[in-house]
Amino acid sequence: MAASLDIDDTHDLLSVATLAQRTSSVLERLRDSARSARADDRREPTFPIGKAADLVGRTPAAIRDAEKDGRLPPPPRTENNRRVGYTLAQLNDMRGLFGTRPWRAADDPCCVVAVQNFKGGVGKSTLSVHLAQYLAIQGYRVALIDCDSQASATTLFGYVPDLDLTEDDTLYPFLRQEEMTSLDYALRKTHFDGLELIPANLRLFQSEYEIAARMARGQGGLIDRLSQGIASIADRFDVIVLDPPPALGAISLSVLRAANALVVPVPPTVMDFSSTAAFLAMLDETIETLAERGFAPTLKFLRFVASKVDENKSMQKELLTLMRTLFGHAMVRTPLKDSAEIDNATARLMTVYELDGPVTSSAVRNRCLTYLDGVNAELELDIRAMWPSHLSRLRKEGLA
Repeated sequence: MAASLDIDDTHDLLSVATLAQRTSSVLERLRDSARSARADDRREPTFPIGKAADLVGRTPAAIRDAEKDGRLPPPPRTENNRRVGYTLAQLNDMRGLFGTRPWRAADDPCCVVAVQNFKGGVGKSTLSVHLAQYLAIQGYRVALIDCDSQASATTLFGYVPDLDLTEDDTLYPFLRQEEMTSLDYALRKTHFDGLELIPANLRLFQSEYEIAARMARGQGGLIDRLSQGIASIADRFDVIVLDPPPALGAISLSVLRAANALVVPVPPTVMDFSSTAAFLAMLDETIETLAERGFAPTLKFLRFVASKVDENKSMQKELLTLMRTLFGHAMVRTPLKDSAEIDNATARLMTVYELDGPVTSSAVRNRCLTYLDGVNAELELDIRAMWPSHLSRLRKEGLA
């Protein structure tokens, strides 16, 4: 019978503690050297006057007139007297002046959209963060809650989660301490005006076991804990985006209970399609079980997004056609294609929406933005359709 391997007694293997210390040290040096990637050094994206006018819903001439007569502050200029791009905060000031803010009415429900699939590697966090940032650029008040202990969404905002954050900065205290009444403590501003973040780190994984154990002891009401937290901050936001873990655990169940909209990213590969079929079967059983216990989620819409698409592969094209046939109108028409621009932005702990310019080429960046904007615009339309106050505008726009 072979003797078990004792790491402490071998010269060939390093201890887990040593490896953890070394990797943390490297991460900290990466964070400190890449100052542009740090959360506290991020700059808001900027927009030239033409793009600003499109986003605000007025002409460039109207913006210039408002600046001339003092209704808007004069734009910053370079030493050569050229206009500097407008920040998102300045765009939102313009929206306030011109009355073009897209906010929901006070009696419209806050949209709580979960981007969920029980398989990892499908582009869930990429979609969550780009959706949240896109909506902020459009002028909505947005919160992104990272519910995943892997903290990929948090990382894209420039944090090294287990160095920059403690468990008290995450959902963890609220999920375990029933005396807490609000999630306000965990919200933090981001470099996108109107977008706030509740971050995650590895400690959030511990709450999975704690919640599951307490539920096993008959404390079934814990499944509503996240819903209660969201309700405590919902009046401040139009949309709350949830990025849950890629597994069916206690937190994922809480996310399902809290959400009123569900977006499922699905890469068109055989393995991912098979996993999504299993996800839908599990989702159906889970919803039935929740309903039997009085916790049925109420989903206003369910949408599928073809993610990480490479249409140069014939099998992917076939599966994409099959998915469109199977999911029908629930399928977002625009595919989110695989792009080196997303990969390169992610390597910088950033997103495509905040890069100053293309990392690859202008053509690749523009194609990537076309797909991202296409997906997010369709989801924005679904969100607006939830709000009675937006229906008349949607009809005028020929969208309802």
